[in-house]
This record gives sequence, structure tokens and C-alpha cells, in this order.
Amino acid sequence: MTLPDRKEEEVRRILDTPHPYVPADLSARAAERGRRILRRRRVLHRLLWLLVIAAVVAGVVLAVLEWPTQQPLDTTPPLDW
Repeated sequence: MTLPDRKEEEVRRILDTPHPYVPADLSARAAERGRRILRRRRVLHRLLWLLVIAAVVAGVVLAVLEWPTQQPLDTTPPLDW
């Protein structure tokens, strides 16, 4: 004969107690909260992408403005014939 498992007895004791009250609109509230979280996440991702694109555009504009332009020569180069 095997002795009764202590954990099994604890689980049986827990399952034998009355179950807690669950609100009727729990699933609706959870779904709404999930939609709200997804909406916030989408807005945050769009803002971050917009920030990355703005940084790239600013970098390109800065590079174009600061690119060294070739200065005209004071003298003409010698002709080697």
C-alpha cells in the first residue's frame, strides 16, 4: 500500500471548497483592456518609426549641407602635351 500524497490531498482540499465569484462582465473587460493595450502599443510603434525616419532625414539633410564643396582653382592646371 502506498501512503496518500500530501500534495494530492492539498489539491483535493482546495477543489472541494466553494469557487470564488467571477463577475459576469469579466471577459468583456479583459477584451477591452487587451484592445486598449494593443492600441497603445501600435501608437508607440508608429511614433518610434516616425522618430527614426525623422532622424534619418535630418542626418541626410545635415550631410548634404555640411558636405565640403569643391573650391574653384585659382590657377588653371598646366597642360602636359
